[in-house]
Amino acid sequence: MTRVFSGIKPTGPVQLGNLLGALRYWVTDQAEADTIFCVVDLHALTVPQDPAELRARTLELAQLLLAIGIDPAQSTLFIQSHVPEHTELSWILECTAAFGELRRMTQFKDKSDNADFVSAGLFTYPALMAADILLYDTDRVPVGDDQRQHLELSRDLAIRFNHRYGDTFVVPEASIPKIGARVMDLQEPTRKMSKSEDSPQGTILVLDDLDAVAKKIKRAVTDTETDVRFDPATKPGVSNLLSILGACTGDDPHAIAERFDRYGDLKSACAEAVVETLRPIQQRFAELSADPAGTAAILATGAEKARSLARPVLERARANLGLLPPA
Repeated sequence: MTRVFSGIKPTGPVQLGNLLGALRYWVTDQAEADTIFCVVDLHALTVPQDPAELRARTLELAQLLLAIGIDPAQSTLFIQSHVPEHTELSWILECTAAFGELRRMTQFKDKSDNADFVSAGLFTYPALMAADILLYDTDRVPVGDDQRQHLELSRDLAIRFNHRYGDTFVVPEASIPKIGARVMDLQEPTRKMSKSEDSPQGTILVLDDLDAVAKKIKRAVTDTETDVRFDPATKPGVSNLLSILGACTGDDPHAIAERFDRYGDLKSACAEAVVETLRPIQQRFAELSADPAGTAAILATGAEKARSLARPVLERARANLGLLPPA
């Protein structure tokens, strides 16, 4: 089977856009590929972190992935820092990358501009991302536009290493993720939904109180017209509600629009669909949260499985590079 790798950073709460736009497709990928999913906690260290918060967010994110439907019997799910092969290969790839390549990474430029503190880890971040991918003989990496440059660097480093030291790494292919709903802010529907602190009334978190979720949707900004139609350019608020409802029900937003004559009815239907989408996820999450030892056992099994896949690749790299093997 094709091997697919995806990672997610524990730097904030998961919101509805993350779920409907990406994470639910991780679940469907399980049936079609050999899937490896990783909570990339080491990537979060490029900026200062509160230790207790980082630990709590990492566990919560792992439990949320399980609650959404990641099946440890089908997929490999683990925490990045639990597999030390990631950091060892990262150093090897840092020594394979050129300074100029890392300096040209647009994310480094964007995040370092006007920052009071810029860590060296932010600069070498792409090498760790390359290690994440190359450690598992990954065939395919779903990437959005913001990560495409990093994936291209991963490919370049794999090709360069193979050329210098012999066939070592599988050269991964980028794939366009399945297009999920583009979920916009409920109060500012011309911008994507993001973290709750940016727009608490415009954002729905996957773990929000369900009554609060319904109220946010029913208070969503629409427009001064009365007709319901899917037209993101001229009716962004109404189109956002139709898109969310369509993502939850599997129906086409254009077809949904024909069922409604009033905004209030559309909002009520959208609220009900979102609540029923989130309800089983929250119920499963509550079960997992009540049994942290159970989650720890799942992650330990996932880490050991990941290490069994990563060790041979790292050993191959070490041997081809000329590092003396341990006795």
